[in-house]
Amino acid sequence: MSVELSMLVYSTALLIVLVLVQATVGVQAQGLQPMAGPRDDLPPPKPFQARTKRLVDNHREGLTMFAPLVLIAALAHVSDYWTVLGAQLFFYSRVAHAMLYLTGEPTIRPLAWVVGMAGTLMVLLAVLGLI
Repeated sequence: MSVELSMLVYSTALLIVLVLVQATVGVQAQGLQPMAGPRDDLPPPKPFQARTKRLVDNHREGLTMFAPLVLIAALAHVSDYWTVLGAQLFFYSRVAHAMLYLTGEPTIRPLAWVVGMAGTLMVLLAVLGLI
């Protein structure tokens, strides 16, 4: 498996971990019965619970841009320095972003997001043959 596809697998595994964290925090904040039900009348989420939801949403959003590009690169047999570096930057920055988001770090977290976006753009530009 290529490095780019491996980074996509790891990024998907990270999403699974984050969803499990979000579910666990939701049960701790709201209780098992309310979270197992239809959730129509839940009270507003506790701050940390809301943060985990935003983190999952943010990672899912990043994956919706990154995943198709990696798959297109694989199908088009585009794999070079830029696609490998871009994929690695995406994954490792998303791990850092998740840790910073969970700990509530407001200053450095956006930098991790920017690095991930730069990685995605590297893959995009390589697929388009622009770098």
